[in-house]
Amino acid sequence: MKLILTWLLHATALLALAHLYSGVEVKDFRAALAAAFVIGLFNLVVRPALVVLTLPVTFFTLGLFLFIINALMFWAAAWLLDGFQVRGFGSALLGSLIYSAFGVLIDSALQRLFPPQPF
Repeated sequence: MKLILTWLLHATALLALAHLYSGVEVKDFRAALAAAFVIGLFNLVVRPALVVLTLPVTFFTLGLFLFIINALMFWAAAWLLDGFQVRGFGSALLGSLIYSAFGVLIDSALQRLFPPQPF
């Protein structure tokens, strides 16, 4: 239940992002659902490998390179999907920052609705 609600809210956040920022375009809610799924999948599978591989660069940039990795995940999802477009890398960077801020708000709200259960 919580996973599906999280997915729906992240898709809604993508639609809101496309409405607020012209560098990101989402065709419809179905495209937003697909994009939220692909971004989540990339963040689950690809991002950890990239973080480990780029650890020295991340260390020397004091963690700022993680923003670049987030933008690459966002941009790669747009490259794969038809109804989700990002105008360029700068748009992917700003779009991923805004989308991450929405994600923090969503996760915080869901934490209040579904508090962790003790074992």
